Amino acid sequence: MKKIIMLAVLAATVLACGTPKTVQESRKVIKGYWSLDNISYNRSGTFNVTLFNDTSKECFEGSSWRFIPNNNTGVYTVNNSNCPSGDRNFIFDIQEVDPTTGLYDFLLKPTNAKGKSEDNSGFRLRLTRLNESSMQWEQTVTLEGSPFKITMNFSKINE
Repeated sequence: MKKIIMLAVLAATVLACGTPKTVQESRKVIKGYWSLDNISYNRSGTFNVTLFNDTSKECFEGSSWRFIPNNNTGVYTVNNSNCPSGDRNFIFDIQEVDPTTGLYDFLLKPTNAKGKSEDNSGFRLRLTRLNESSMQWEQTVTLEGSPFKITMNFSKINE
């Protein structure tokens, strides 16, 4: 009898610690190809922002992204001829922050083509919108001692 109770407790623990259903659904929605259409800031002015330790806002706008959720990898391609163009690999994870609001954290870690990070750095963004046709990320950084919000808007590309 003790073994059955212990087995039941173990099974309940494993099921409780599994990936939340909303995160599983989000991974299905994010799968595929996206275009990073525009990037905006919560303040007006001209800012020299380097995103993901890579390149500027102007270079990222119009970039194409592919998300492969079964192994949490992806690649984005900078298409602007005035920028260092080409493919950049990354790994990602979606983590539920608050099930009542539906907000998620999106973790992005740049890697090489073999999935290895050169400096082990990553970026935490807020996934504020995700549906079949659009996605929005927000990243809050500090500028001159105050919060500075960067908003990235994506649209789904039909394959």
